[in-house]
Amino acid sequence: MPLFPDMSEEAVYISMNDKNELLSRNSNHPIELEDKEWPTVEHYFQAMRFESESYQEKIRLSSDVSQVEKLGKSWTKKKRPDLKKVQTTLMTRALYIKCRTYQDVATRLLETGDIKLVENSQFDYYWGCGRDHRGDNHYGKVLMNVRDKLNSLNNADE
Repeated sequence: MPLFPDMSEEAVYISMNDKNELLSRNSNHPIELEDKEWPTVEHYFQAMRFESESYQEKIRLSSDVSQVEKLGKSWTKKKRPDLKKVQTTLMTRALYIKCRTYQDVATRLLETGDIKLVENSQFDYYWGCGRDHRGDNHYGKVLMNVRDKLNSLNNADE
């Protein structure tokens, strides 16, 4: 296997942290989940990583996404014991709700067709592709799964 995977494959590279990218988890698109309004997908995702409802609320009420990310990296707060099992589900729920709430976001996602979506993070090998493009790309996979679900709903309506 070569050091770097074949990069010639057609793909759409996105940044989940770009506030101006509609498919980002940091874009300004409030969502409603758990009977609360979350300013961004990132707010919801980071809060749901923790057991403490008061800490979840502190994250939800943070006005700055960089502060949310900092709070989400806390080592002093107890994370939920099932986090590794549910983190992809949490992200999927939030992104799906975002697409169902905002037609422009759903349209942007559906316009990618069946092209592979890649979270272009040099440092994140779980959610992104990593520096050498050997990462797991879970964020891209979540977006593609949400896209498939939206397509199946659109086909059922026809």
